[in-house]
Amino acid sequence: MVAAICAGVLAATVLAAGGAPVQGGPGQSGPARVQGAPYGFWMRTDGRFAPAGAFASSAALSYDTDLVPAGARVEVGQRRDGRGATAVRLRVAGVRPGHTYGVHVHRNPCGADPADAGGHYQHREDPVQPSMDPHYANAGNEAWLDITADERGAGEALAEHDWGFRRGGASSVVVHDEPGMSGGRLACFTVPFGWVAGSG
Repeated sequence: MVAAICAGVLAATVLAAGGAPVQGGPGQSGPARVQGAPYGFWMRTDGRFAPAGAFASSAALSYDTDLVPAGARVEVGQRRDGRGATAVRLRVAGVRPGHTYGVHVHRNPCGADPADAGGHYQHREDPVQPSMDPHYANAGNEAWLDITADERGAGEALAEHDWGFRRGGASSVVVHDEPGMSGGRLACFTVPFGWVAGSG
């Protein structure tokens, strides 16, 4: 049972037009980045949340197993077109039915401490951190994926932007206890996001 809970990333797929997947750095599993893909690419990765204190490492960590139970599923996909526009899709299952979660793309990979994921990824970075200025901390400048779980504990969200992530600038998706700019960190999923060349 522990092995099932701590399974981590179950599958990761990266497909590219004109490019090939490149292995990620330490702590990442599976294909991580696509370089040299002038016509765009898509990526999908999924996993099951494990308690942050579990002895086996996982890319999906729950800091609050009441709202994000061990074994709850998460899937993140990214699609980038040839112009650099990016769409990020989130799907979850097995979370608390009826609860509304704030979900954002964050800068750093997940860690045992919820703060390890750093702040929200911002297209135009706020010079003051942590960022609370609504001119920077908003759904147009960040990737927000807020969801309300249905009666089965499932939810889905899509964030679309005409910009792409900077190299090394987006590394995880953090689930918060309420929608909007902030909220307590309930869970984190390390994601091998692609990036746009020349964006930073």
